Amino acid sequence: MKAIVVTDQAAGTAGMKLVERPEPQAAINDVVVQVHAAGFVNTELEWPSTWADRAFRDRTPSILGHELAGVVTALGYGTTGLSIGQRVFGIADWHRDGTLAEYIAIEARNLAPLPGDVEFTVGASLPISGLTAWQGLFQHGRLQAGQSVLAHGAAGAVGSMVTQLAREAGAYVIGTGRSADRQKALDFGANEFVDLENDALEDVRGIDLVFDVIGGDIQKRSAALIRAGGTLVTVVGPTDARPVDGLAVDFVVESDRAQLSEIVQRVRDGRLRTNIGKVATIDEAIAAFNSTERRAGKTVIRVRP
Repeated sequence: MKAIVVTDQAAGTAGMKLVERPEPQAAINDVVVQVHAAGFVNTELEWPSTWADRAFRDRTPSILGHELAGVVTALGYGTTGLSIGQRVFGIADWHRDGTLAEYIAIEARNLAPLPGDVEFTVGASLPISGLTAWQGLFQHGRLQAGQSVLAHGAAGAVGSMVTQLAREAGAYVIGTGRSADRQKALDFGANEFVDLENDALEDVRGIDLVFDVIGGDIQKRSAALIRAGGTLVTVVGPTDARPVDGLAVDFVVESDRAQLSEIVQRVRDGRLRTNIGKVATIDEAIAAFNSTERRAGKTVIRVRP
């Protein structure tokens, strides 16, 4: 089967190679999925799990990608809850071969049914962005109606999901980003927009929840804007920034079938829009990931025509 692999951590996306690999076999509690569409997160190349297994042994050449939508083609021993021929989507294990391949062996619990009226490219764009937004807002941020949310990167893959889900939950959303992102962030539902290059972030005060996807100085400045009892939620790793009389939570997204089903239902009924920028074939994928053009939304790879 075709697959995109990496062997050299220092090479970055330039070290990606399209190769032939054996088709995977389903272990206990696994299914094999014929991948129709896959997602990729640029920071995967910085994750230790891309290069080593759980025992810290080298696992290269590693197949990249952790988001997929496709069709179940085989069941492992003891696997329940899914059937052969079923359309599914979800997140692949961080330490196993990924989704930029024609087939993947994956734990059944990491997948949810993909309704027949949702395209595979849409399904593949949802798992990491959607679950990150959902878990950051509702599990870790405990967002309530009437609260205010500062959503960094509001025009991006995660930020646009944060904005939409927070608005649906009854929050007031202030999006941030570059000046070119203003209209897109507003189109996704932000009530206000702060241009991080030209506006004064410190003019925003009394925030209940900051959703951080940037880190660094922006994160530190944002922590100071949170009201007493508020929360800073971040996905960029442990942080020293902490709101006064508030919480700071860093988390790694986890697969959750029930949450995936909630997210895809919102797509079906029009409450949630995906943020897909470019769709490329697996033969075009390496060039797409190495493009110097600024990405407007998520790049999705169509593995099958």
